[in-house]
Amino acid sequence: MGAPWAFALACGGTLLWALCGPYFDYSNTWQLVINTATTVLTFLAVFLIQNTQNRDAHAIHLKLDELIKAQTEARDQLIDVEDMTDEQLETLQKEFVQFRDDEAARQKQA
Repeated sequence: MGAPWAFALACGGTLLWALCGPYFDYSNTWQLVINTATTVLTFLAVFLIQNTQNRDAHAIHLKLDELIKAQTEARDQLIDVEDMTDEQLETLQKEFVQFRDDEAARQKQA
């Protein structure tokens, strides 16, 4: 749905619908056609977009996992961080905040 040809098809369909208006006397049925079509397409687009976002997030996780694996100093338990509970994520977040604060303090001393 994000391809240029899909946009062109949607524009062409809308133009065709608009040109048919006088023929159908701009009736309620004529209006219902475009309303129904856009509603159905929007409904389907939501699923398409969600699937694309899920695939993208999965790919990013795999890339990050590879980077973690490649670093000898990195903690391997971070590879599956997306499977952690909210409490585990909160604990991890606090660790990183503490690390950041410690690094900032060391920078000030240097």
